[in-house]
Amino acid sequence: MSSSKPFTVIIPARLASTRLPNKPLADIGGKPMIVRTAERAALSGAVQVIVATDHAEILAVCAQHGIAARLTRADHPSGTDRIAEVAAALGLAADAVVVNVQGDEPMIEPELIAATAAQITGEVPMATAAHAIDSAADAFNPNVVKVVLNQAGRALYFSRATIPWHRDGFAPPFAPQRQDLPAAYVPLRHIGLYAYSNGFLQTYPTLAVSPLEQIEALEQLRVLWHGYPIAVHVAPAAPAVGVDTPEDLERVRRFFSAL
Repeated sequence: MSSSKPFTVIIPARLASTRLPNKPLADIGGKPMIVRTAERAALSGAVQVIVATDHAEILAVCAQHGIAARLTRADHPSGTDRIAEVAAALGLAADAVVVNVQGDEPMIEPELIAATAAQITGEVPMATAAHAIDSAADAFNPNVVKVVLNQAGRALYFSRATIPWHRDGFAPPFAPQRQDLPAAYVPLRHIGLYAYSNGFLQTYPTLAVSPLEQIEALEQLRVLWHGYPIAVHVAPAAPAVGVDTPEDLERVRRFFSAL
């Protein structure tokens, strides 16, 4: 399995987590979550998989399991800044492709990583993924981020709002908690997986924060605000759920124990 161009996966991993303390080290079937995530990412065809962490304990755990890892500064404002530091230290070429896989995705589909990486071209320095939403509850849930694409499959906008707004289909008495979505209306849910050219990855931390990003609390809007295109791979189905809560962790543990 490989994209049209070689790519590197870098996995940002912070020890601090408000909802799940020491989340990257949580045991899943005898291995820490960060190790499980790196092992899944390695199945994508990446030329290398590296964990970027701010904590020596995560570094040590990766070493124990044969996972490449690098220690970064502790004061990075985002995971994107953290992986940019590691990509720079690796001396990757400007046109090298780097994929940012979150450290709490131990069930991520390797195919999704490769397909997102394949979206990067000389014209498109950043890519992400999405899938079709099939429930009104998700379409109207502000915690489910939506994306609208142009005909070339590039992002026009990301929002927590219901976009595109179906003027006629959502006219009263439409009630999202009781009704199905209008026929032929297929909104897209954004998947938090990103690929970049390394040249753009190094540029990203220098871009000024945008008003839209602050309003929606969506970091990717900074990219669109500054005029850079984002390609979007539309996956055929919803990906496996990442680990945000203790309930998510138990679900993932059940999955691995059943293997």
